[in-house]
Amino acid sequence: MRKAGRTKTASWHAESEGSAFRGAEEAVTWITGLMPTNGIRPGLDRIRIMMDRLGDPHLKLRFIHVAGTNGKGSVCAYLDAVLRRCGYDVGLFTSPYLSSYNDRFRYNGQNMPDDALVRLANRLKPVADELARTEWGPPTMFEVTTALALLYFATETFPDYVVWETGLGGRLDVTNIVFPVVSVITNVGHDHMDLLGPTLADVAMEKAGIIKPGVPVVSAARQPEAVEVLRRTAAERKATLYLLGDQFDYEVLSLSPGETRFTFRGPYRTLEDLKVPLSGAHQAENAATAVMTLELLRQFNAFVVEDEDLRAGLEETSWPGRLEMVSQNPPILLDGAHNPESMQALAAALRDLYPYDRVNMLLGMMPNKNHGDSLRHILPIVDTLVVTEPFFFKKMGAHALADLIGGLRERIGGPRQIVTEPDWRRALDTAIRLAGDAPGRTLTVVTGSLYLVADVRSWLLHRKTTDKGW
Repeated sequence: MRKAGRTKTASWHAESEGSAFRGAEEAVTWITGLMPTNGIRPGLDRIRIMMDRLGDPHLKLRFIHVAGTNGKGSVCAYLDAVLRRCGYDVGLFTSPYLSSYNDRFRYNGQNMPDDALVRLANRLKPVADELARTEWGPPTMFEVTTALALLYFATETFPDYVVWETGLGGRLDVTNIVFPVVSVITNVGHDHMDLLGPTLADVAMEKAGIIKPGVPVVSAARQPEAVEVLRRTAAERKATLYLLGDQFDYEVLSLSPGETRFTFRGPYRTLEDLKVPLSGAHQAENAATAVMTLELLRQFNAFVVEDEDLRAGLEETSWPGRLEMVSQNPPILLDGAHNPESMQALAAALRDLYPYDRVNMLLGMMPNKNHGDSLRHILPIVDTLVVTEPFFFKKMGAHALADLIGGLRERIGGPRQIVTEPDWRRALDTAIRLAGDAPGRTLTVVTGSLYLVADVRSWLLHRKTTDKGW
């Protein structure tokens, strides 16, 4: 890849196309409008140019860089909660958001304020316009969003640590411009393989791209082909690898809705009976991965953590949209399961944690997912399925998804009733009505895409839809 040099930007003129943004809605409209226009373009050239023009703010911050197929957001949430409980100022950058664009950027648990969003967008707009006039072309939505996060943390809030989640992959993800104090690769699974490569080894290679020379890396990857890639990459870069099942491990003690208890065993100590408020055995793995990361900070970065603060931070963690019960009457569970591994975890949780007579499901998916391998885990335990569409410019049509499910049902079994309704609000009403009409106690599960989960969550809790722009 050709590197973006400083001479490339030296002749630019500081001109802005159009007037300054007067409010957050205008700024968000500009940023999110870049998504359908410029799409996804992996690579670091444009973000390097923008950072150069803005004074390289990313060099002023300490990052914990988190990649992986599933569990990234949960691990980030655990790290954020414990770091704050220990008295540190913490920046958190995650994607996608569930309610508003500002959710992506959090400082000490609070979303970026609208006035900061407007101020920073007005700094970025001239740089983006200049970039668009060069051979590099206009920045993508995620590049502008990442630049916005770096400006916010480096020039407005000045956190002690930034918990920094990748967007897609790792090696060519724009978040990879940073040099962290520790890298985390939660796991490697079957997701975004149209962009990351056809095999797990290919996906692992992209995730391993965040491993930096001499920087320790924590991973919960299990598949032999993925582990081999991580071991090789870490050795090449002289980065010590702390691998689940080798250097650290955990034991699940108990599972119940809204609570997971486990014991953590690491290279430096054992921590008995830790508790997190997120549901499912997979959350013990995510929490253990976060604890190992915190143990490295404690051991090598003079990070001060008292045991009571570690425990309290884990217990205070919140991460919406993941096995989240948003209504008890009627019972409605949200879970952003969107690939084979997360669908398998959802199916296990439904069998182990939720003793309902029936499971009805509202499902919407994106077109680039591994639908067959995902749905085979969940369809056999669903009684009634309502198929819909996420409200997003890229989506899989409800009728096409229903046809695919019909073919799968013939081979693996599944819902006795399939209803197709493209409009997600009408589909939600249908799913709730069908649950009420069914005999016994029925759990309604909304899953398949975080785009759908986000809209349903906002509608049920706040009677509003989310912003768009993922």
